[in-house]
Amino acid sequence: MSKLAMDVPPKGGFSFDLCKRNAMLAKDGVQLPPFRKTGTTIVGLIYQDGVVLGADTRATEGPIVADKNCEKIHYLAPNIYCCGAGTAADTEAVTDMVSSQLQLHRYHTGRESRVVTALTYLKRHLFSYQGHVSAALVLGGVDFTGPHLHTIYPHGSTDTLPYATMGSGSLAAMAIFESKYKEGLTRDEGVQLVTEAICSGIFNDLGSGSNVDICVITKGNKEFLRNHLQPNPRTYVSPKEYSFTKKTEVLLTKITPLKEKVEVIEVGGDAMEE
Repeated sequence: MSKLAMDVPPKGGFSFDLCKRNAMLAKDGVQLPPFRKTGTTIVGLIYQDGVVLGADTRATEGPIVADKNCEKIHYLAPNIYCCGAGTAADTEAVTDMVSSQLQLHRYHTGRESRVVTALTYLKRHLFSYQGHVSAALVLGGVDFTGPHLHTIYPHGSTDTLPYATMGSGSLAAMAIFESKYKEGLTRDEGVQLVTEAICSGIFNDLGSGSNVDICVITKGNKEFLRNHLQPNPRTYVSPKEYSFTKKTEVLLTKITPLKEKVEVIEVGGDAMEE
């Protein structure tokens, strides 16, 4: 009886068996597959009426640009949005999960989600995985207590700041904020400053690039500016474009929907009695 009890794996806690397996494979010389990471510049600031979030749109997979126009500003609630840096799959999964939890919380309470509620959900989840979920987040939103801006690190630590940057281009963006940020910015000044900070990351960090996305959140309203600025347009397009050999003709056939044929057989009363 005791032998059977020892064979059963312990319940509860965290299992790091896969981490040990990956370490063993790496030690034996097995090359692990690359992760798709958003080597990123994400920023946010508080202005006089709300919050402005910004992000670039480049996703990398090692030295390869995997996606030139990905979305890094994620929806959490109608009044709360979140920028994500790190492993793309982790940022998508974490924000989708917390968005669902906030929706259930609104159903249960009948009230608008608070930014601190989203912050608590995110940091508890990330802390429980001790940094193995690679998601660095800039959280911004406006609730009945006013505008809020937070940063959440992959290990679960948080900061509350009037302006914040994260990602591989965060130092270049922070240089812009520290030299030009001031209290009481108007909406246009805030959008301009965030755009300039993202462009600083785009032009000074190899992991950041392509376009600038902006999200402006105010009390009872949000404005998502997709591809607000495109600082890197294509300067050369081949006049011949791309030519593909025509191998298979497309069949121009008229499609006639099938109709089920039903045959009705009349049976006399005598036959039914038999």
